[in-house]
Amino acid sequence: MEYFGYLASILIGITLGLIGGGGSILTVPILVYLFNIQPESATSYSLFIVGITAMVGAYRHYTLGNLKIKSALYFALPSIVSLLIIRKILLPKIPASLFYIHDFEVTKDLLIMVVFALLMVAASISMIRKSKENTTSEINFPRLALIGLLVGFITGFLGAGGGFLIIPALLFFANLPMKQAVGTSLFIIFINSLIGFTGDMIGGIAIDYKLLFAITIIAIVGMIIGTQLSKKIDGAKLKPAFGWFVLVMGIYIIVKEILL
Repeated sequence: MEYFGYLASILIGITLGLIGGGGSILTVPILVYLFNIQPESATSYSLFIVGITAMVGAYRHYTLGNLKIKSALYFALPSIVSLLIIRKILLPKIPASLFYIHDFEVTKDLLIMVVFALLMVAASISMIRKSKENTTSEINFPRLALIGLLVGFITGFLGAGGGFLIIPALLFFANLPMKQAVGTSLFIIFINSLIGFTGDMIGGIAIDYKLLFAITIIAIVGMIIGTQLSKKIDGAKLKPAFGWFVLVMGIYIIVKEILL
C-alpha cells in the first residue's frame, strides 16, 4: 500500500497548487490508510507536509505579486493562538478511550477520523456549490480575524491547513481576487502548519523523518505541477470536480470507521 501512498502524495501538492487548499483533506487519509500511521500522529505529519508544500507555493505566488501580507497576518495571528491552545492544552487531555455505545468503543482516534470525514463532507459542499460574488470593496478585518481563530481550531485538532475556509474568507472579507486569495492562503497555511508541527516536536512526538521527508518531497513536486497547471486550468472549474472527489472520500471514511 505504501507505493500507492507515494503515488497519491503527489495529489497533495497538485491540489494545493491549483486551488490554494485541500491538501490536508488528502494528506491525513493517505497517511492513515496507505501508510498505517495512527490518526493523532497523522495530524502532526500532515502539518509538516502541507506546511512545507504550501511554503513553496507561497514563495512562487510572492514572486508573482499574489501575496497580501497584511490580510495574511490579520488572519494568521489569531489562528496561531487557537491552534496552540488546541494542540498543547486540549488535544493531549482527550483520553484514548472516550466511551462505549453497547459493545462499540468510541476512541480518540475514531473521533479524529470521523470529525475529519465530516469536515471533508462540509468542505466538499462548499467546493461544489457556486460562490456568490462579493460586491463590497471594504476589508472586514475583525471578521477575518474571527474566521482565523476558527481555522486555528480546525488546524490544531485535525492537522488540516484549512484552505477551504481561508479561500472564501479572503475572497469575501479581504476582497482579494482569486489568484491573490490562493497565494495568501498558502502563506497562512504555511505559518499555521509549521507552528503546529513545531509545537508537536517540542512535545516529543515520535516522527519517522525518512517517511516524512519522502512524502513531502513528492508533494512539493505535485505543487510545482499544480502551479504550472493553474496557468492552463481554471481553478473555478476544477473546484467542483475536486469537491465531488472529497465528498466520496468523506463518506467512505465514515462508513469504514463506524460501520465496518
